[in-house]
Amino acid sequence: MTPNITINTGTPRSVTGNIVSGALAAGMVATALAYTKYKQGELGKEEAIKQSLKLSVQGGIATGSAIAAANALGRSSWLGVLGSLTVGVAGIYGVEKLYSKTYAKETEEEAK
Repeated sequence: MTPNITINTGTPRSVTGNIVSGALAAGMVATALAYTKYKQGELGKEEAIKQSLKLSVQGGIATGSAIAAANALGRSSWLGVLGSLTVGVAGIYGVEKLYSKTYAKETEEEAK
């Protein structure tokens, strides 16, 4: 017989609100880092902006899926935890692939 383990994760939190909070927090960090690289000549202005936006979206996805997973954990829904984390990883990966594809196409067009 499997013991019923309950983990108190506190009051369920708003996934949507935390997506916005995560995007803002990641955006602040990403913008500060990209600005430093821009000032040091390691990134162009457009690339710094694009990286900041990409990381902001990924931060929002990561935070939202983590909160959804924590809420599911509080309900002892292991399938919900796994689903939330899977959606988060897939979303972050999708943004990365889209960014890479878009950036590769722009670089290819600039080379012509």
